[in-house]
Parts: sequence; structure tokens; C-alpha cells
Amino acid sequence: MGSRRSPSRTLNKWPFWESLWLPSLETLKVCHALLQNPNFFRMLLQIDIELAAQSRAGGCQCGGALHCANYPRKPRACLNEIRDDYEWRFSFCCHLCRKRATSMSVRFLGRRVYLGLAVVLMSAGRTEAISEVAELSKILAVPMRTIQRWRSWWTEQFPLSPLWQAACARFMPSVDLSQLPGSLIERFAGSGAESLMRLLVFLSPLTARSQVTLNEGC
Repeated sequence: MGSRRSPSRTLNKWPFWESLWLPSLETLKVCHALLQNPNFFRMLLQIDIELAAQSRAGGCQCGGALHCANYPRKPRACLNEIRDDYEWRFSFCCHLCRKRATSMSVRFLGRRVYLGLAVVLMSAGRTEAISEVAELSKILAVPMRTIQRWRSWWTEQFPLSPLWQAACARFMPSVDLSQLPGSLIERFAGSGAESLMRLLVFLSPLTARSQVTLNEGC
């Protein structure tokens, strides 16, 4: 991992709580295009490398050193150009207690087989964007019934997560929970790519084992 360029300077300058309303159809089209943009996926990989380095530097709670123990993933909705880089989830194992420590991630959202970016963008339903989602579901081989399950998770389970319970008061005015995740995407400033990266970093605590909620199998 150490040979890859670190995006720490980018991470440090992101104002996670800035609010900017971005509810245009054109913005959604730009965001959906990111699902087919290899460069954006590579940027997410760089962020994961940084998050993994931070996790490893913190060591184990028992005081032991953490050694690389990445585990394989078989990601769906993943471009062929970057698949090799997305077939591993960064994780570590303590050399003393043997406890596993898996770092947070912006590529994966918990244990889902589909990439986190797909779970976010293809769940962000607006009436005007239905055709966009339907087209992407064919291109990326994501069944519409799976997208419906994701949308139910966003509106029913995500609001109950420790992450959202701790952070929701920071969003003013309040986020419309019935329109998640689209109403949350709208609150992160920047271009389509910048706002999506900020959102995925915000969601990254959900990818740690203590934060993962139930029913994440798809």
C-alpha cells in the first residue's frame, strides 16, 4: 500500500459540514456518470489507502502491532478497468491478540457485495431520474429489486444508525429522511464528484464493524 500516492491533503481540506443545495437533474446525471468513471474509482482507492494507513498507525487496543491481513471481495457494479484494485478490503491482524482490525472504507459500504458508490447513487431516486437509474441498472447488472431494498435501508435503517443519530443535528435545515440518500447528497458542497467524495467519507464509519447495521447482504 505504501507505494501509492496518499490523498491526505485532499482529505484534510474537505469541509464535511458545508451545506449547498444541489437538487438539479443535471447534477444527478453528472453523479450517475461517476459510476462509469475509472478515475473517480481510483480516487476512492487512494482515500481507502489513507484510511488504512491511519488505522494501522493507531495499533491494536491491546498495544500490539497490526500486520496486513487484507481479505478478498468480489465487488459488483465495478468497472473492469479497476476491478483488480477493488478485489481486496484493507484489514489488519494484531500480532499479539490476533484480533482483526478492518479500516473504514469509501469503496465498500459494510458487507454489501455492491460498491458503496452504487448503493448511494442508484438509491437516490428522483422522478426525473428514473430512466437514468433504469439504464444504469442494466449496464451495471444491478436488479431493480435490489435498488428498492437499498432505498428501504436508507429510509428505515440508516436514520437509526449511531452515525446518523450523532450527526443529524449538524445539518440545518433538517435532512428530509423520506428522500434519502438524495436529500443527503444535496448537503455536501462542491461539484458532483467532490460532493460524492465528501459524502462517502462521511459514511465511512458505517463500514467499521461496530457501526454496520443489519440486513446488508445485497
